[in-house]
Amino acid sequence: MVVLLLVLVAVLALLGGVHWYVWRRLVRDVTARGGLARRLGTVAAVALPLLSVAALVSARAGAPFRLQQAVAWPGYLWLALLLYVTLALLVGEAVRPLLRRWLERRAAASEAAAAAPPSEAGESRAQAGSRRAVASGAGTPTAAAGQEAPGAVLTEPATASEATASEATASEAATSEATASEATASEATPPEAGGASQAVDGGAPEATVVSRRLFVSRVVGGAAAAAAVGTVGYGTYGVLRGPRVKRVTVPLAKLPRSAHGYRIAVVSDIHLGPVLGRAHSQRIVDSINATQPDLVAVVGDLVDGTVEDLGSAAEPLARLRARHGSFFVTGNHEYFSGADAWVDHVRDLGLRPLRNARTEIAAGFDLAGVDDIAGESEGQGPDFAGALGDRDRARAAVLLAHQPVVIHDAVRHGVDLQLSGHTHGGQLWPGNFLADLANPTVAGLERYGDTQLYVSRGAGAWGPPVRVGAPSDITVVQLASRQA
Repeated sequence: MVVLLLVLVAVLALLGGVHWYVWRRLVRDVTARGGLARRLGTVAAVALPLLSVAALVSARAGAPFRLQQAVAWPGYLWLALLLYVTLALLVGEAVRPLLRRWLERRAAASEAAAAAPPSEAGESRAQAGSRRAVASGAGTPTAAAGQEAPGAVLTEPATASEATASEATASEAATSEATASEATASEATPPEAGGASQAVDGGAPEATVVSRRLFVSRVVGGAAAAAAVGTVGYGTYGVLRGPRVKRVTVPLAKLPRSAHGYRIAVVSDIHLGPVLGRAHSQRIVDSINATQPDLVAVVGDLVDGTVEDLGSAAEPLARLRARHGSFFVTGNHEYFSGADAWVDHVRDLGLRPLRNARTEIAAGFDLAGVDDIAGESEGQGPDFAGALGDRDRARAAVLLAHQPVVIHDAVRHGVDLQLSGHTHGGQLWPGNFLADLANPTVAGLERYGDTQLYVSRGAGAWGPPVRVGAPSDITVVQLASRQA
């Protein structure tokens, strides 16, 4: 209990730190203090994680289904957005100093180009005034030594001290004008941009540096937000569009010639719930029926909710069409939603549950199914001896089991092919790396001794209705006989 509490505290601390980081980069660093944009961003940074928590706990807390639906879309989508905006911002941390350095070099180059070479036009106003005074004196007729011009007022040339005073006066006037200009520029600087004209970063005014940092923050933050929204938007479209059909051929040594080319439509992890409902299940049924399979295998995690809330959403499954029928095994999410009630409901819809049981398929192989290991908490769970213990091992055996981790039990009981789901292929990259740590196979076909394991990525999504790097699928497994 103590360990679980510590893990919970660690998870909450991590989520709190991530949300603070995202708020800092997307709200605080790009908005004005006290402005409307900052206030709205702060409210969103608090409300969205609360909606995510509500989406995760509302079903298990027994909240009304309408409330579950209301909080599911924004709450779950925010979890996906949080993942990808955080990843994008972390990449932006490496780009940020490079962009700032580029801006600094560009500004320095512009200042150097704007600087004019020294010339008469660049001389001081005092020097210009002195030249005008000298020119005025030179234009006055001067008398010869000891003589005065008739009718002229005799003026004495300015002394050296008076010329110096004149130049000083002109220089002070120029300095006063420059000071006034700087004061005006300082007053025009926005308070958020630094206000004072102190020199930082190699002599650049503080206002310029702050403005440059704001620009970089907005560029990096805007790019990160756009990348996250685009990624999540495309991933959501992929889920709502419905799964694509994959085809894979699996040769079985014991399969008789009569069963060569037998087609099993494998569908897992449909996850009907507050987000994916009746329209989702109808798309899946239409896709399966279009393949004209010989048998349909629904390998767990059909629902996230009770029969009372989701029974109508599952009704399209009654229209599945296959020559040898449709079969169902429980997944871990059925045990969160009332497994026994769902087993009865799918039976009413025409699917045959295989609960640690086996049936002989007329084509010439055995089809077995085991309950999910999550049922062990309810005294159920997989029973391989009950499903496979007394069968004829000369016949090929195909096992339906939700989680790939039971493959080693399947090997011990001589199973030729195990069909599973559960992993979602990771669903949200880089979740595939975590899924790989917990499962022997994340997706696709692999061999374990004499047993082959095929894992579907699933037809729906759990939590965020988003898939990135792990598109949803329905797989038509075509059995091949080596005797053919």
